[in-house]
Amino acid sequence: MNIDSSLWAYFINAGFVVKLVLLVLIGASIASWTYILQRSLYIKEVRNSTKQFENTFWSGGDLSALYAANQHQQSGMQGMQAIFMAGFKEFLRLHKQAFVTAEEMMDSARRAMRVAQMREQDKLELHLPLLATVGSTSPYIGLFGTVWGIMLAFRALAHAQQATITMVAPGIAEALIATAMGLFAAIPAVIAYNRYATEIGRLLNRFDAFQDEFANILFRQAQQKIGEVETMR
Repeated sequence: MNIDSSLWAYFINAGFVVKLVLLVLIGASIASWTYILQRSLYIKEVRNSTKQFENTFWSGGDLSALYAANQHQQSGMQGMQAIFMAGFKEFLRLHKQAFVTAEEMMDSARRAMRVAQMREQDKLELHLPLLATVGSTSPYIGLFGTVWGIMLAFRALAHAQQATITMVAPGIAEALIATAMGLFAAIPAVIAYNRYATEIGRLLNRFDAFQDEFANILFRQAQQKIGEVETMR
């Protein structure tokens, strides 16, 4: 309780610039923790849905049935499921057309999957720039507040007839609070950014691998369709 009162007293007695710096850092810390929790929940949700979809996809079921079963979730699709739906939808569209080569089907399906993956990547990386900004700039903002507060403390000390440590210590302590607050805002943001960037990178690698494997499956189906058409001729 004494610590809280002391910190509050330091804030109240600090100068205008130091108070402004502390308020900026407090706001940055609140925003940072909000997005840290939000990103944690979203990435976990995408990771779980991706694992669930992979199990369903590789269970050996019919792709058309899987596509039809997921069509009703068009608005809530995410991760690998969204990539599959985009690629297979484009494949089915060209599959119904005559005189379309397997290579054309695959090029169109790959483009659709790449666009879907870019959308998913944008969703995963949402707010990560803010965490990076908070992590990289907060220590400097806090240092600015500290330097400013120490300047004022020594300036007041210069006008004193008898300089003692008790005169300058409170001002320096108030100024150092800004550096502490900068580190308090920056450290969680940096840790969260590095962790989420690594997890997103792993998810994107899984998406890339799925695209390659899914494209091979579609290519075989396209060749089979073209072979059936040529046999009928």
